[in-house]
Amino acid sequence: MELFILALFLLSSLAHLSNAWPQPHQQRCSTLSHHPFFLQNTHSSAKFLKSTYYPAKALNATNTFNEIPLCEIYGSIPYGSNNTLTFVLWLPDQPHYNDRFLAVGNGGMAGYIDYVQMLSQFNTGLGVAVASSDAGHSALLNNVGMGAPGVYLPYLHDRDQVQAWIHDAISLFTPTAKHSNTTETKLTQAELNLMTNAVLDVCDEIDGVKDRVIEDPLKCHFDIDTLACKPNQQSTTCLTPSKLASAKAIYAGPRRSDNGKELYAPFALGSEIEWALQEGPLASAFSIPILQNLVYDDLSYDANTFNWASDVDTLDARAGTLIDENSPNLSTYRNCGGKLLVSQGWADPYNAAELPIRHLQDIQSFFHGDISDWYRLFMVPGGGHCGAASYYPQVPATYHVLEKLVEWVERGVPPESVLSSGPPDGSNTTRKLCPWPQTASLVGRDSDDAADYVCQ
Repeated sequence: MELFILALFLLSSLAHLSNAWPQPHQQRCSTLSHHPFFLQNTHSSAKFLKSTYYPAKALNATNTFNEIPLCEIYGSIPYGSNNTLTFVLWLPDQPHYNDRFLAVGNGGMAGYIDYVQMLSQFNTGLGVAVASSDAGHSALLNNVGMGAPGVYLPYLHDRDQVQAWIHDAISLFTPTAKHSNTTETKLTQAELNLMTNAVLDVCDEIDGVKDRVIEDPLKCHFDIDTLACKPNQQSTTCLTPSKLASAKAIYAGPRRSDNGKELYAPFALGSEIEWALQEGPLASAFSIPILQNLVYDDLSYDANTFNWASDVDTLDARAGTLIDENSPNLSTYRNCGGKLLVSQGWADPYNAAELPIRHLQDIQSFFHGDISDWYRLFMVPGGGHCGAASYYPQVPATYHVLEKLVEWVERGVPPESVLSSGPPDGSNTTRKLCPWPQTASLVGRDSDDAADYVCQ
């Protein structure tokens, strides 16, 4: 955690350079390494690498350009025995800077700087200095940041790099995912579609709105056995016994084989249509590489031999202590005045959607009651992993959380709701996201307008 705190302290200090310059421009940016403020505020172990000035519309991240001029600073921080964390900081010109600093994380196995997300936040008009890092290792040295069975990933063999990857980072959005191969028969996409459509037929209108989305899947009562094949029924319209067993295994989530103890939260009703990733690709990209590289140090290790009792203990001891970060004790963060606005999609194919709800409950228990003055969770009906779910194109996938977080931190106005907009289908639908356990109820006439909903 020391590395993460050091990086944030350094970057937030550097962000104030925008205010230190009356009018930042290309010449000042190019001589930044010699600026007294930089020299006096930089930690002795951090290294300045380079700086570049970009006028408006000059920096391109996948055909999106910076709306305002910026000074880009690269630097590095050494850690562990022989490791380096590389970071980049974008400083807006002083007239556009509102004394705000935003750190952008990265996903998957990290090892890269997410310039697309950085630019998205930089262009919000909120006047933020934006920073990101490679999480302490390079994707280029680790199979371009992609895990795969039988592939050697150097960073998973370095304890310090593994800790820098996840344990020393903060995720304000979806929690860390765990993936496993089911030993049952895999479900086809057609069968997953069948399941979700059956669930929606039963539970779509629980909230009084017919939109093929479930507002709160925990209120949905659906019996998967209703899809069991009857004698002589075509299997394209039902589930065989082996397919039912697969569905029930995913609904239940992974459990220990010796005592049945739950190891991970189950996936929500209505998310079935997104499960194809859970049935193999995610295990191949994450779980199997972690087992082969980090846990057993054997690239020939066969994940199908994993013992769901004894090997769970081995996994926790060798990997869990390094990458799990789910303690409910957030006293230091709370006492420093921190605010957490967390969001999670109900149809997320990477993470079990119920997990952040349970974590919220754990934190509430730790603090003996209500924590809504500094911690709020917003569940997204039909939402995917940090945005759209591919099979729910009608669901708004842009969550306007940053604006609400600014209001909360700077003006003490807690978020009573969050606007979501921009569905992938191109429509003008907007929705109101509510702080859990509240959900959105339609009180007006237009079910596609967030203004016609209330949280209750």
